[in-house]
Amino acid sequence: MTSSAPPTLEGERPTPTSGRAVRLAARLAELARFGSVGAVAFVVDLGLFNLLRFGPGDLLEHKPLTAKVISVAVATLVSWLGNRYWTFAARRTANHVRELAGFAVVNIGGMGIAVACLAFSHYVLDLRSPLADNISANGVGLVLGMVFRYLAYRHWVFTAPAEQAPAPRG
Repeated sequence: MTSSAPPTLEGERPTPTSGRAVRLAARLAELARFGSVGAVAFVVDLGLFNLLRFGPGDLLEHKPLTAKVISVAVATLVSWLGNRYWTFAARRTANHVRELAGFAVVNIGGMGIAVACLAFSHYVLDLRSPLADNISANGVGLVLGMVFRYLAYRHWVFTAPAEQAPAPRG
């Protein structure tokens, strides 16, 4: 019995395993792009949070939640650009307004996760040092929020069918 699939560049027919390998490679590349965008947004978030809390003038020294909301809002703009035009570029929809609204809602949820972690640590556990605030908001909150954001972006925000990955060249 012969396969109806077209031959590859080497003249071999693709197998179901090679299709899975291509999909896995595409998903890993997407995750790497998502992680890169997230790393840049993280630097913006972390830097601005600490600048507002502990920088010159101590602008929001006694308002850690306000500082976190502002830093996340700015980092969200960075994340929007990177994810829309790089990570999920192949999955963008024609409805930009719906995507932007979905992105905003997902990021509010992600921010809520980070702020909840910070509030719990700061006000319930009474861990109020700069290190404790950073671990709770920018460590635990970041990881939980990142998992939530990736899944939500992929399933609720950037929902156009992905372009087919090109066949690997050998």
